[in-house]
Amino acid sequence: MAAEFSQGNTMSAGFSIESLNKAQRKAVLALKGPVLILAGAGTGKTRTVTCRMSALLENGVKAENVLAVTFTNKSAAEMAERVMGMVGKKRGKALTVCTFHSLCLRILKRDIESLGYKKKFAVMAGGDQTGMIRQLIVRKGGRKINLKPGEVMSEISKAKNAELPLSGIEDDLIAEIAVAYQNELRAQNAVDFDDLLLLAERALREYPEVRGYWQDKFRYVTVDEFQDTNSLQMKLLQQLVGEPYNICVVGDDDQSIYGWRGAQVANILQFERFFPNPKIIRLEENYRSTQAVLEVANSLIRHNVGRREKKLRPTIPGGDLVRLVSMPGDQEESEWIVSEIVMQREEGRVLEDFAILFRTNGQIRKMEEVLREEKIPYRMVGAQSFYDRKEVRDVLSYVQVLNQPELDIPLLRILNTPPRGIGNTTSMAALDWSREKDQSIWETLIDGDFLVQVSKKVRNSIQTFTGQVEEVRRSLVDGVHAGVAMDQWLREMDFHEWLMRQCKTDKEKDARREGISTTIASLTEAIKKGKSLNDFLDQAALDAEKEDDLEKKSGVTLITLHAAKGLEYPIVYLVGLEEGILPHKRSLEEGTRDEERRLLYVGITRAQEKMTMTYCATRVKWGKEEACEASSFIRELNPDWVHEEGYEDIMGAEASEEELRGFFSAMSAILDE
Repeated sequence: MAAEFSQGNTMSAGFSIESLNKAQRKAVLALKGPVLILAGAGTGKTRTVTCRMSALLENGVKAENVLAVTFTNKSAAEMAERVMGMVGKKRGKALTVCTFHSLCLRILKRDIESLGYKKKFAVMAGGDQTGMIRQLIVRKGGRKINLKPGEVMSEISKAKNAELPLSGIEDDLIAEIAVAYQNELRAQNAVDFDDLLLLAERALREYPEVRGYWQDKFRYVTVDEFQDTNSLQMKLLQQLVGEPYNICVVGDDDQSIYGWRGAQVANILQFERFFPNPKIIRLEENYRSTQAVLEVANSLIRHNVGRREKKLRPTIPGGDLVRLVSMPGDQEESEWIVSEIVMQREEGRVLEDFAILFRTNGQIRKMEEVLREEKIPYRMVGAQSFYDRKEVRDVLSYVQVLNQPELDIPLLRILNTPPRGIGNTTSMAALDWSREKDQSIWETLIDGDFLVQVSKKVRNSIQTFTGQVEEVRRSLVDGVHAGVAMDQWLREMDFHEWLMRQCKTDKEKDARREGISTTIASLTEAIKKGKSLNDFLDQAALDAEKEDDLEKKSGVTLITLHAAKGLEYPIVYLVGLEEGILPHKRSLEEGTRDEERRLLYVGITRAQEKMTMTYCATRVKWGKEEACEASSFIRELNPDWVHEEGYEDIMGAEASEEELRGFFSAMSAILDE
């Protein structure tokens, strides 16, 4: 096989190798042995990878011997389409471009019998998996402590991806259920998604015939977003790729931001340990961002230790300095950013040019409110809409019951939330009775004729609940503030503790607490402004309705930093550059400060033309205003490319005499029309 192009060679679609830069050409022509392509942000990674795959085919490699592995079906489809555009649909279709799970499924469909399974196995996923675990929880007594299937599934997945025995899970009950779950899968000749990777790696490792077949089939392997691979995926690749190790991995250790879900940045940092003597090629020419943006990004990321040295070089010289703006609070922060967007829209910018980046979901709430007030369309990516959050819907349902207990839907939602001995059977009986008697479910619950139909235990639970509702309603009439009464009631029924027990991580607990406190704070604020419970609930309903179709809408993009990876926007606002937010407060405990720095780096490199970062002196957290400290990362930014401004600078500047003359001239012209 030819190892390289002749300089004038073109691909089937008329693509010329000369259209690539020097580093890209080097990567495309490195067809043999292990290759590590360090592709910085905006350096044409996808183009380089697809050109390299096309080069393999143009140089005599059979398409059926080429494998490309990605992390999403969407990425796989896009990669395959690009290659087909270069080499033709017929040749391109013979390539194998798939996800890790899809690859492992192929391996097991041929070779699972080597592991003692029957050839026709089932893949357990979704509702079936949840249903099986729920049955096991009931059987093992987990219902008594409110153990949720999601919690068990999470622990099982963690153990499998870490290749640890299920019996070793720290929680004894979860460990017992996990072992029973795996035994049940095996009895049904079934596997789950984590098993796909585990079993495929095991089949390749333990059976030379299996390993030989797949190594011969896939003689050239490409892995995209290599920095996101975990230890199990790395072991799989080691078994799949034999000598002479024709594997090309593409990634950027500076954009490794998924350590919390198992990604091992060590895979890319120590690639030589897995595949000896690789060619290492750095793509550093950036085609996305201005020089100013890249200078700031480079100055930040160089503070990380243990990274592969590289520096993004701009192809777009100059550009506006990166703005760093200090704000008194998150209200001012949101109002100012939205005012800037409005102003630039009037100057001809479209709303899709703007992205507002957040570290945490809790930061989004205030920005949403201001965008709605100004009637600016927006869409949310990577964050759950506030009114879609379970705890928010639960609290709002409680408020609805206090305001109007005759409404059936909110009453049914909270009747056994948290569990109080009024289960689905009783709820359905109350619903049927209310329909028969033409009354509300609330009227049914206080109807003595209905109450004698249920057991004494259930009757006591119903009466306790209805008594609480009536007591809180009376307190509101007596002048107790609705926010105070609601908060007190939730605590008396141990709502917070019940909700925390359902959370899998500290991160989820924080989000749930914030959802509750923010909702109570909004209720309190509404009452202070003289609004009724009806007014508050009507506004919440309107806001929730607006959120239903967010993903389909165009407009300003609200996006978390994690979700922004791989995307780009002309104008970016990155908010909340504060200690405890970015870097996150957990980074010190977990030793993940470098990953937090990489996350900020990813955020900065999303900007094509303009980047603005903000931090606040105070921010509302858990429904309370708290003092904030500017992020320590700010000191790491190159001051030559940063323009610092205070809130007073941008809001309090007096207009010049010339500006005033221009303003009055314009007003006079309008009045004369």
